[in-house]
Formats: sequence, C-alpha cells, structure tokens
Amino acid sequence: MKLTITHQEQYSRSELLLRSIFGVLYITLPHAFLLFFVGLWGLILNFVAFITVVFTGEYPKSIFEFQVQLMRWKLRVNARIYNLSDGYPAFGLSGTDEEYTQLEVPYPEQISRSLVLLRFFFGVIFVGIPHGFVLYFRNIIGVFISFFALFAVLFTGEYPKSWHRFIVGTMRWQFRVGIYLAYLSDDYPPFTGEA
Repeated sequence: MKLTITHQEQYSRSELLLRSIFGVLYITLPHAFLLFFVGLWGLILNFVAFITVVFTGEYPKSIFEFQVQLMRWKLRVNARIYNLSDGYPAFGLSGTDEEYTQLEVPYPEQISRSLVLLRFFFGVIFVGIPHGFVLYFRNIIGVFISFFALFAVLFTGEYPKSWHRFIVGTMRWQFRVGIYLAYLSDDYPPFTGEA
C-alpha cells in the first residue's frame, strides 16, 4: 500500500479559516452523510468478499476496486479536515487520485483462506487491540498537532513538515490496518507510519 499527502509549499490562509470555522457544515456533514450510506454498502460487499475468498481464495476485482475508491474518498476528506491540503474534496468514488492525495493498493492475485478466517474470528485480538492502542495515542497527539499547525499556517502560510509527516504517518498506519482487516491484503500491518 502506498499513501501520500503532498506537503504544499504554501497553504491558503483564507481556506484554512473557512475550513476551521465552517468546515463542519460544508465539508464534514455532506461527506459524512454520503460516506455513511456508501460505507454501509462497503460493509455488505466486504462480507460478500469474505465469503468469496473463503471458498475461492480470490478477492473479487470489482469489490476490491470499490473498496479502494471508498478509501480514497475518505482520505480526501481526512486530508482537508486535518488541514493537510487545500481545496475541496471531490465527492464520490472517482477513478483517479487528486493533486494532493494518493492511495495505491495493489490487487492481490490470491488471498490466504486461513488468514481470512483468522482475521474474521480473532482480528480484534491480534490486530485491533495492539494497533488500536498505539493509534489511539497517536490520534490524540495528531489532534493537538493539527490545532497548533492551524496557527502555524495562519501566521506563516506553511505547515511544519515534521508535523505534516506525523499526521500523514498516522493516517497511513490506520489505512494499513483497515486494508488488512478488510481482507484486501495478507500483509500484516507494520507498527509504523513510515512509507
């Protein structure tokens, strides 16, 4: 998996203020509303994919592409909510990545049936708990960093690179865990946000 959010040389102060004050109304609410229903469909398709993988060892290509496009949509929205990139996130399951956000998930030719069953029954124990514990604290730190970055961008027009790298790393880590638990990959997610 490859996830990148481009660090811009300059960030728009006006967009930052608009997102900070009204972002909930014009970004979060409309996207969250649609993502809720599309996400429900994604859960149904994930179960269909689970059954298919258990019997055939292959992940249906069309369902795989749907799930990746859904993740790209979530990435676009999260990048704006955390002020990691300017612009308004595109709605829908578009076929291409945007200028600032990229997510690539290679299609697996085979998925291990035994690993899928193991994840289905014990995924919360051996993936969710250890990764969730670390990601919980990383997300708390990320919220504080995002808050302080707001002022850095407001006064300087620049998002500190190390702060940007930390938040993108946290997102990358979360997406890896999500990809693994959604049976899109057999590679156990590493305990790192590095690329």
